[in-house]
Amino acid sequence: MQRPSAFLAWVALIALCLPACTSHSKKIIIYASSAIKVDDTQKNITVTEGTTHHEQELTFQGSDPVTLNITSPTGKFTLDAKEDGLYIANIKTDTVVGSYQHVGAEGGEAKISQDVLLQKVDSLQKLAVGANVNAANRNYFIPPGQIAKITGEMKAKIFGPFTTIPGAFDAGSVPELYKFYSNKELREIIARLTKMTIGPKQ
Repeated sequence: MQRPSAFLAWVALIALCLPACTSHSKKIIIYASSAIKVDDTQKNITVTEGTTHHEQELTFQGSDPVTLNITSPTGKFTLDAKEDGLYIANIKTDTVVGSYQHVGAEGGEAKISQDVLLQKVDSLQKLAVGANVNAANRNYFIPPGQIAKITGEMKAKIFGPFTTIPGAFDAGSVPELYKFYSNKELREIIARLTKMTIGPKQ
């Protein structure tokens, strides 16, 4: 009669241990301008010259730092993810910029005032040059060949460059939402929005 009890205790011990053993993790989203080749270790990354945006997500378990060995047209270098969390590694030829989103859809407002539009343009212009960028503001400016920790929330959703947040996307379905652009893409958006403004506003 003791065996079932002992077995159940053993199962309970494993159940308690598993979350503790797997609580440390790192997720790295790679942005590149060509196809991304990853070896079996997920730590050796090769990209070639290209003009088409590619993404690949890598997940690592454990608390040890992760070092990615990158081979690219610009040379070889390493990128380090030391803490748990969700990262973006930019191995494109263009800077990547982005920020936390307070709503679930881009352009969710049917109508927008000129003042709000001008504020949006100003905010995007600052982001494009890395002004007022810091972790506290939850906005990011990631030059080529660099990596940045975006959040400690592993279930956060990130929409990358050239991907529009769907109008029907439910922001409440994820704990955090971020949108990123290539700098070239962002400047094109700024140019389009600027044309929508009614002349210069002092």
